[in-house]
Amino acid sequence: MKAIVLNEFGGPEVLRYQDVSVPRPAGGEVLLKVHSVSVNRTLDLVVRAGKYPVKIKMPHVLGVDPAGEIVGIGEGVDGFKNGDRVAVVSFMACRQCKQCLKGEEACCVASQHIGLHRWGGYADYVAVPAANAFKLPDAVSYAHGSVIVRHFPMAFNQLTSKANVKPGEWVLVMGATGALGNCCVQVAKMLGARVIAGAGADERVELAKSYGADFGINYRRQDLLTEVMNLTGNEGVDIICENISDPTLWPGAFNSLAINGTMVTAGAHGGGTVTLDMKRLYMRRLRIVGTAGTNVPDVYEALDAAGQGKIRAIIDRTMPLRDAAQAHRIVERNQIVGKVILDPTAR
Repeated sequence: MKAIVLNEFGGPEVLRYQDVSVPRPAGGEVLLKVHSVSVNRTLDLVVRAGKYPVKIKMPHVLGVDPAGEIVGIGEGVDGFKNGDRVAVVSFMACRQCKQCLKGEEACCVASQHIGLHRWGGYADYVAVPAANAFKLPDAVSYAHGSVIVRHFPMAFNQLTSKANVKPGEWVLVMGATGALGNCCVQVAKMLGARVIAGAGADERVELAKSYGADFGINYRRQDLLTEVMNLTGNEGVDIICENISDPTLWPGAFNSLAINGTMVTAGAHGGGTVTLDMKRLYMRRLRIVGTAGTNVPDVYEALDAAGQGKIRAIIDRTMPLRDAAQAHRIVERNQIVGKVILDPTAR
């Protein structure tokens, strides 16, 4: 079969389209004929560059969210048959630690990832644990399935499990057209919130409005705090999805929280080190909650919502797998709005 193989760290040119052996599903695994896999800024580009903290064993195949057709079933697997359409969640919880036994797989202390600790979906075929494969609703395509299971479960985790958003509450989403940000906008709106989209360009603000945001703020051109207070009657927002951690944007977002407000965060593309005003934190009874990882119920909730047409994946373009290097260049240059999908079946 063909795969994009990483033999060394570096720029997009190190991605090689070459022949490798078709994997065999071990016990508890299924074999997928891959139809789609997305290009992720951190778990693909940063890993490829050698800047990700997890040690990668070479040769390696990237791709954390393949979707495809089951064509092989390992021993001991129930509930699947050849021909089933599935999407794969990369997060592999140990299911043995204290957190997993409490049903909080997202907090697993021994978790691993498909596409990091084992070969991923930049290939014609990939073997994955059956526990990580989720059947796609008929109305959801492979490409949309890849995106739905990659980002929407975390959006549900942030807004339901952690923030418990209620109808009528104000929600500010920072980076509202990013991969996770657009999901947060859609989920918040689905749950009945009043949604403010924060983005770094006027056209991105308008895009966020097109998939559900009620209001938008260009935080590179406008004063974020002033605009939020104007919109909310000087009360502030109840919940902020802050998945950027840009030190230049953090104060405006944090100061926009209403009394008893909650900030949920699951990203650090903007740098990751910010200054926290502890006096404001305790005087206004604020909460900051980290929400990395995915819980199984969030995956089912996301797929159910997608099947009913309540949420949708934002896809910029689909490219053949052999063009993975070019896809990385496009994402690296931020020349997209939405996800780039690689399709191994497109020749």
